Amino acid sequence: MNENEQKIYDLIKKNAYISQQEMANALELSRPSVANLISGLVKKGYIRGKAYVLNDLKQIVCVGGANLDRKVYVKDSIQLGTSNPIRSTKNAGGVARNIAENLGRLGMDARLLTVSGSDSEWNYIAEQSLPYMNLEDVTHFSNATTGSYTAVLDDTGGLVLGLADMDVFDLMIPEWIQQHVSLLQQAKCILADLNCPKDTLQFLCKFAKSRDIPLILVAVSAPKMKHIPDTLDGLNWMITNLDESNAFFNCDLTPSEVVEKWLALGVENVVITKGKEGAVVGNKAEEIYHVPAIETREIIDVTGAGDAFSSAVAYAWLEGKSLIDITKAGIANATKTLQTDYTVRRDLTALQLQEDMEELS
Repeated sequence: MNENEQKIYDLIKKNAYISQQEMANALELSRPSVANLISGLVKKGYIRGKAYVLNDLKQIVCVGGANLDRKVYVKDSIQLGTSNPIRSTKNAGGVARNIAENLGRLGMDARLLTVSGSDSEWNYIAEQSLPYMNLEDVTHFSNATTGSYTAVLDDTGGLVLGLADMDVFDLMIPEWIQQHVSLLQQAKCILADLNCPKDTLQFLCKFAKSRDIPLILVAVSAPKMKHIPDTLDGLNWMITNLDESNAFFNCDLTPSEVVEKWLALGVENVVITKGKEGAVVGNKAEEIYHVPAIETREIIDVTGAGDAFSSAVAYAWLEGKSLIDITKAGIANATKTLQTDYTVRRDLTALQLQEDMEELS
């Protein structure tokens, strides 16, 4: 904002019903000049609508995938080349969407930016998602199919095969995200998953850094590590597992070595997960810490555990927790999610997460 825009903003903040003439008198400007200043503030996203409602929502904007998750559970040991008895379920899924739901259940104000088809699959996703996040800015394409992911799980709950129909996410191009600049510049934090194309993530990195908006990137798979932006300077968090990071660096490194690699590229904070071995976290200001996993006797379903981890990390960081407590929050939420049939566990609240951390420690 320039000086006069800031003065207009301050007057509206004190009195949302102030008239343009009253503002003109207070600033010794003409009424048309005030009208132009207000128009500029609306276009820049600082105020919304004719009532000059201040855009102080400060939401966590989650950018990336939202899809229908189908889970196929093989009842006995899987046998290839023949029919296998199964049971199946469906849930709303997608990394960004799952994280937004986790954050919503934790009491955060989450907003989802994604693309979909205009179909029954999206209607189902929206019905499941609306209680936990804002969906007003989802873009629907009539000639596209809503993303879907089918997971085939063995009798231990382990993933045997994953089938992803995600072509719709190729439509999340820079021109699409630029339509939401007024929303993004008012965000408390932007969290993006690697379902977004590389050019879009590069735009978000540059945009967030120029406006000092916290930015978190969450990996989704080893093949999509190619979507990592060329420049990561100013990125607040990188959240990946060890296999994804080693795929990106094209070498076989330990979690601690991977953390150092990411930090050298300019990332502020890094956390690397490695299943039963826990997670390694670090930043440039502190040492690198290993936080062990929690022993889990019964795993019902692995789907969604990574998203549970990422969302709890984001939540704990925004709450000002230490690196170790941030990682413990992620591990606790992931562990409890492993023990449910749901992609996002139904009992999640901020209080429950704190109790889980105390119990599992």
